[in-house]
Amino acid sequence: METVDIPHALEGGCLCGALRYRVEAGEANSAYCHCRMCQRAGGAPVMAWFTVPAQRFSFVRGAPTRYRSSPQAVREFCGNCGAPILFRPDGDLRVDISSATLDEPDLMPPRYHIWRMSRVGWFETADALPRFAGQGPDV
Repeated sequence: METVDIPHALEGGCLCGALRYRVEAGEANSAYCHCRMCQRAGGAPVMAWFTVPAQRFSFVRGAPTRYRSSPQAVREFCGNCGAPILFRPDGDLRVDISSATLDEPDLMPPRYHIWRMSRVGWFETADALPRFAGQGPDV
């Protein structure tokens, strides 16, 4: 799957500003996720995430609240405003960051859709991006 090149460090944060983060330059994958956990965690029919090696991500202000959303992963969000920031798979060396929390979200456009088998029936995106019923490509 095509990756996105992050030419310089990116920054982002939550709605209230209590959490701020930084992502170092390099390659990233970016996707829309239609799974039920993302729908419930984000309060929306779909969430956009981008994936980078964990060592390239750091919180620079505040500490997130953590919630084990499945036996395989933890979600990190602002304990004050509730904004979802991170999906951290156990034992994985990568993290998924909520694209909409970037200061410049247009820099990280999704490249494909995953977990379409859970898509909300009344929601459809108007794009020609590849669609996968489950996890999608090996990212």
